Amino acid sequence: MAKKDFTYRGKSLEELQAMSLKDFIKLLPSRQRRSLTRGLPDQHKKVLAKVKKKDPNLKTQCRDMVILPEMVNSIIKIYNGKEFVLVSIAPHMIGHYLGEFAFTRKGVKHSAPGIGATRSSASVSVR
Repeated sequence: MAKKDFTYRGKSLEELQAMSLKDFIKLLPSRQRRSLTRGLPDQHKKVLAKVKKKDPNLKTQCRDMVILPEMVNSIIKIYNGKEFVLVSIAPHMIGHYLGEFAFTRKGVKHSAPGIGATRSSASVSVR
C-alpha cells in the first residue's frame, strides 16, 4: 500500500506553506478562524518569529496558539503548568492548538489499596 500524502482541506503542505495567512484562515474551522482574524497577539508573534529563525530551544506558555503551516517540522517546548513538554510539530497538527499536545493531567494508575483504606477495599486481591 502506498503512503498517502498529507492534505488539509484538499491542499498539500507545500501549498499551505505558500499561502498568505488570510487565505489560510479561510480553510480553518470557525473557532480558530475567529481567533486568527482578530490578529495575532504579541506573544504569538514572538513565538512565530522564533520558529522562523529555527530556534532550537524554543519554550512557550502560549497554549492557545493555533498551529500554522510554517510551524511544521519544528520542535517546541510547551508549558503544561508544571514543566515544559517537548512537542514535535507534524503536518496533521495544523489547525489545532499547541495546548492540545501538552497534557496538563496524568493518567490515573490504579494499584493496591493504600494506608487508611476501608476493610472492604483491603480485601480486594492484590493482582
